[in-house]
Amino acid sequence: MDVSTSTWVFTVLGLAALIGVDFFIGRKPHDVSIKEAGTWTVVWIALAILFGLGLLVFGTSQASAEFFAGFVTEKSLSVDNLFVFVLIMAKFSVPTHLQQRVLLIGVLIALVLRAIFIAAGAAVIANFSWVFYIFGAFLIYTAWKLIKEARADQDDEEWEENRLLKAAEKRFGVDDKYSGTKLFVQKHGKRVMTPLMVVMLAIGTTDVLFALDSIPAIFGLTQDPYIVFTANAFALMGLRQLYFLIGGLLKKLVHLSYGLSVILGFIGVKLVLHALHENGVHVPEISIAFSLSVIGGVLLITTITSLIANKKREAAAAGTSDKTSVDS
Repeated sequence: MDVSTSTWVFTVLGLAALIGVDFFIGRKPHDVSIKEAGTWTVVWIALAILFGLGLLVFGTSQASAEFFAGFVTEKSLSVDNLFVFVLIMAKFSVPTHLQQRVLLIGVLIALVLRAIFIAAGAAVIANFSWVFYIFGAFLIYTAWKLIKEARADQDDEEWEENRLLKAAEKRFGVDDKYSGTKLFVQKHGKRVMTPLMVVMLAIGTTDVLFALDSIPAIFGLTQDPYIVFTANAFALMGLRQLYFLIGGLLKKLVHLSYGLSVILGFIGVKLVLHALHENGVHVPEISIAFSLSVIGGVLLITTITSLIANKKREAAAAGTSDKTSVDS
């Protein structure tokens, strides 16, 4: 899809305005209720749907389908990110009333970093078609790795600081307590970071690791930088509200990693087939409509099986508890 410079500018300004509204609404630290999180989650998803329909009306059906496939994929991958966000919040003992501010700034940092990744990825793809082989192989490897991690015991999983964060802490120093929404404070005559600043950097920079999976994944669905950027933006911008809405349900999605591994593996195969096709090899290519069907179907099945497995687990635990009570 040919996108003019003015359209790019209008889109970026529009997204910036939405982020500004989101910041204005959440500017005062407070505990986010389920009702508030649910309402704004619906709003962000509705805005994404309207944008996709706008592509259908003012663009092409292909562009609209690619956007929805990319958005659903990025949204499902971002849910997996929330597991790590929960670990980060717990590690730094972030007060509940400050968590929404942490997520807002952290997601904003992630959005800027992803825009850089997308621009770099688009430039590489435009000049080197063989990069699809690398992207495809990486996604297939990631899918296999996800399955291994899902089969392993994750109960003692802990988040570890990345090198960039450690370097920032060493350079500026970190205070030992939170100071409201302040990011820096004076301590012993030296300007140091507050724990709030550290957590924001942790969430923003940790998302770079997730971008290594999600960016190749969405480039497997579309090579249009405009669609890649907007799908990522809409998926990330509703992440803060989604955190508070399903934070307590994350552990119930016990099969999510399996579902994501299937999706990443599927897109990896799609990328390899596309690369072969680009090099003149006569192989079937996977349509965007079929891709969207597979992604949606896998997520639906994964959610259903997760809830069933979790219900059986709770029933078994209740039965064991009752038996213990009777024996005693």
